[in-house]
Amino acid sequence: MSLRGRPLGFGPADQLALAAFWFALNFHWGALLTVLLPTQVLAYTPEAGKAHALGLAVGWGAVVAMVAQPVAGFASDRLRPRFGRRPLLVAGALADAAALLLLAYAPSYGVLVLAFLLVQLTNNVAGAAYQGYIPDLVPRERRGVASGYMGLMTMLGNVLGIGLAGVFVRPGATSGFYWAIVAVLLVALAVTLLRVPERLGGEPPAARDALSLWTKPLAHADFAWLFLARAFVMLAFYTLLVFLEYFLKDVLRPRDYVQATSWVSLAVLLGATASTVFAGRASDRLGRRPLVSAAGGLMALAAFAFAAFPTWGLVLPAGFVFGLGYGAFTSVDWALAVDVLPSRDEAAKDLGLWSIASTLPQVAAPVAGAWALAAGAALSPALAYPALFAFAFAAAALGSLLVWRIRGAA
Repeated sequence: MSLRGRPLGFGPADQLALAAFWFALNFHWGALLTVLLPTQVLAYTPEAGKAHALGLAVGWGAVVAMVAQPVAGFASDRLRPRFGRRPLLVAGALADAAALLLLAYAPSYGVLVLAFLLVQLTNNVAGAAYQGYIPDLVPRERRGVASGYMGLMTMLGNVLGIGLAGVFVRPGATSGFYWAIVAVLLVALAVTLLRVPERLGGEPPAARDALSLWTKPLAHADFAWLFLARAFVMLAFYTLLVFLEYFLKDVLRPRDYVQATSWVSLAVLLGATASTVFAGRASDRLGRRPLVSAAGGLMALAAFAFAAFPTWGLVLPAGFVFGLGYGAFTSVDWALAVDVLPSRDEAAKDLGLWSIASTLPQVAAPVAGAWALAAGAALSPALAYPALFAFAFAAAALGSLLVWRIRGAA
């Protein structure tokens, strides 16, 4: 094996450089899913159909992501020995920038959905190639630290994406912020290309039939249990994320519901930022499972508070606690995933499969959340959103318990 480019050290500057593109991806999705897309959907659909229209776009986008991530990871693993991961990373990022601008100027709901699907496809091609760098370059004893920096960039990207979108985005004025996302994406891409080396050499992974590419990793018990644990915790997260703006608009009724969404989201993400690097570093010493499980438990506790006490006095503190759990979960879960990968030679493909545990909940959350809202409303209109958050509580609690089924990690 050989490295192309300067060797990667593990001081703060190199860790930040390795995690820079992750910042851009989370700036991208934080603003898009929480503020931009819900605001654009309201411009094209009647009030009564907003949840269905948003859920349709997000759900089909997640289906595209579920296919694109492992397929692009599979291609990246086979290109890596000779060409590295950069060809797919660059192609995906540039195509994503173009798709974002199509989304920015979509003239109808149909074009909006099509552009969103293209964004999902191209962004996940880039993300799948990029995810291979940590298992390529970071030794096991440093993965918790590296994962903590990835978690930090997750939170900072989301905080800035959501916060700035809340300030600058208004109904009918969304296109300008898409240009900001494109700029952040391309700058971060340049940092990655300049600072992160490629691990070259070796033989490409052996060819297998298409079905085994998907099923063989899940035959590894630890990988399968982690997949399920992550899926349930992320189901809780996306249930909150997708319906947050509508919850504030319908229940708390602030004067500016877009800005209010940003404030609650920022409370979540500030809590997450406070826990992310500490949890990742601590997992190298204390073990991954206890921290991942405790993090999911905090998210469940906060979701219960949303369900039981939907008032401004408790929503912001509950959002902060939810964020503490989410930050710790994401920063340690990444390292745990790399620890239990079925194959180091197929790291990008297997991490693409693992990422389905995040994208599948994007499909399920709008459907399950709409069902929970309807079930609660059938009992009483006042129970619609408490039922939604009770569902999120149950999902986070189950995920925090399932992590203890993982046997091959501390």
